[in-house]
Amino acid sequence: MVGVLLADGSEPKPALFDLGSGSNFHESAFWRHYDGKFRRPVAASMRGRCACGWRGTTTYPINWEEVRENGDPDAYDTSGPYTDWAAHLDEVAERAVQLPDDLTGLLKQVHERLNRLMMEDDDALATVLKACDEMEAIIAATGPEAARILDRDQAETLARAAADLGMTQEAARSRLVHYQHLAWR
Repeated sequence: MVGVLLADGSEPKPALFDLGSGSNFHESAFWRHYDGKFRRPVAASMRGRCACGWRGTTTYPINWEEVRENGDPDAYDTSGPYTDWAAHLDEVAERAVQLPDDLTGLLKQVHERLNRLMMEDDDALATVLKACDEMEAIIAATGPEAARILDRDQAETLARAAADLGMTQEAARSRLVHYQHLAWR
């Protein structure tokens, strides 16, 4: 995604939106929400940003006058940060543990078959959803066990798994917790 930086070079906290009465606020880190409206900070530049914790080193200035004049923030050129993010994903894929060829082939076949089913007719959508349920059951059965093994060996294994997956240890820990929660459903 596109991340933003303030004039001092810091990354702002998510922008908050009060959607009415209540104690819950919607949060967003979408770049165009940092335009200074409603006491939100004004972003000076943007950069690539990934959920794994990666932040691009190249920054791109934001011309808010151009954004406002155009009237369509979605038309503003954010290709630089997205290109940097895509390059990051390519690097992660190169470093990440490689799936066995037969498993890669099977996953590709499942994906292609589900896409074909969705295109056939509306009656096939129930079949696609049933297949997704089956895949979730497989994930729920195998993911938590792998997470338990990883958790048992803790720090050294977590560091190795994070490196193999091309993510920070914090992101790997988040995946571990995700799969542990699947086991508790």
